[in-house]
Amino acid sequence: MFPLRTLALVVSAGLLAGCVVGPDYHRPDAPLAERYQAQSAVQQRSASRPASFAVWWDGFGDPLLSKLVTDALAQNLVLAQATARMTQSRAGLGVATAALLPSGNISGQAARAYQSVETPLGQVLSATPYYNRYGNSYETNLNASWEIDVFGGLRRSRQAALADYQASEAAVAATRLAVAAQTADTYITLRGLQTRLSIAEKQVSTQQELLEKVQLLNAKGLAPEYQVRQTEGELTRVQATVPVLRTGLDAAMNALDVMLGTPPGTYRDQVDSPGFIPQAPQIASTGTPADLMRRRPDIIVAERHLAASSARIGVATSEYYPKFSLSALLGSATAVAGDNLFSGGASQSAGLLGLRWRLFDFGRINAQIDQAKGQEQEALAAYRLSVLRATEDVENALSALINSETQTAMLIRGETALASARRSSFIAYQQGTSNLIDVLHNDENLLQASDAKAQAQTESAHAAVAAFRALGGGWQPTETATRAP
Repeated sequence: MFPLRTLALVVSAGLLAGCVVGPDYHRPDAPLAERYQAQSAVQQRSASRPASFAVWWDGFGDPLLSKLVTDALAQNLVLAQATARMTQSRAGLGVATAALLPSGNISGQAARAYQSVETPLGQVLSATPYYNRYGNSYETNLNASWEIDVFGGLRRSRQAALADYQASEAAVAATRLAVAAQTADTYITLRGLQTRLSIAEKQVSTQQELLEKVQLLNAKGLAPEYQVRQTEGELTRVQATVPVLRTGLDAAMNALDVMLGTPPGTYRDQVDSPGFIPQAPQIASTGTPADLMRRRPDIIVAERHLAASSARIGVATSEYYPKFSLSALLGSATAVAGDNLFSGGASQSAGLLGLRWRLFDFGRINAQIDQAKGQEQEALAAYRLSVLRATEDVENALSALINSETQTAMLIRGETALASARRSSFIAYQQGTSNLIDVLHNDENLLQASDAKAQAQTESAHAAVAAFRALGGGWQPTETATRAP
């Protein structure tokens, strides 16, 4: 038999050495460029106002947008789910921490039994003088146990639980970013559709006037029939865009309500009145790709999952080694109720030094370690991929922002030129050197340019939202979320 003194020496040596099996985690490097390709162009943008990274939605200068994003962050149900998952993960960390500490419980029982005299035992006992078929027993005990973490399996398990909790904490931040960005995107889409719907209704009115003039000229023999049919077709085309825009507008309003955690129609009165398309603010500083390691919570989520996977290799490796535990019992038991239960004669106690060693199960342990290492390699690839995708998001968002603003500026110049042409044609019409059809055609061209400009402005605002989201704007990294266990 393995001597108790030897066991005690092994336990003491392990505790003094602070042995923790398995690899010690170090955050891996990820290949990153020194700067973004569009960084200089973004910093040279001329925007109406700068935006704070913490509350970038305020930079759009739309109080209603800011209010809706604030409400969404307080009411969104997807964010509520993420917060609940973080609470569960915190509880898991508490369980893993408690496993390192001794546990104890108090138990007690009182029993009354009635012995049958027809059983072999009852027949023997019934022949005993003064035999009583009734029996009573009373017992109360204090139990304590402690698994001694000699080789660090429990400590590695706690490290994994801590990393999982930190990942869930960062996941809440990532969800907050997504909710804020989706709310802003939905609102921008809504304002863009309202602007385009107003332009489409003006186009319908202009085409109707044009059709009336062409029909009048046709009746006088001054315009061929095909011009009438051509104008009717163009009117129908413009009219057909109105229901599509209304459908999109209703869908955007309903989506906004759901983002805010309310039934569709709740916020309709607040956004039903048309407003301006929010203008993209200035991005004060894009930082460098290396800054994404702390700015992007989804990267932190992937990195913490990697840390947890590394710690679980240690948990699996600890199964190679023996497990030691201490247990103790202190109590009292008697067959008579009353003061006898706590008398010296009724006292009882026990102590136990336990050993558990999977000595002939190393094949299964090897497989568990290989599985844990495979999971770590998967988490490492996922982490590096998350870094690459984060930089890709930023590059695409900055490129879209620059190009959409360039497109918007071009369309504004085109709209200005067409507005000048429309004014010139109207003056010529008043002077009798042009006809009304030319004026109406110029009106139609101007409205088409205005619609294209509205779409470009909407896309520019969307690109700004995407840029802030890609850069990790909207949250403040904390030490808890970024430190390694």
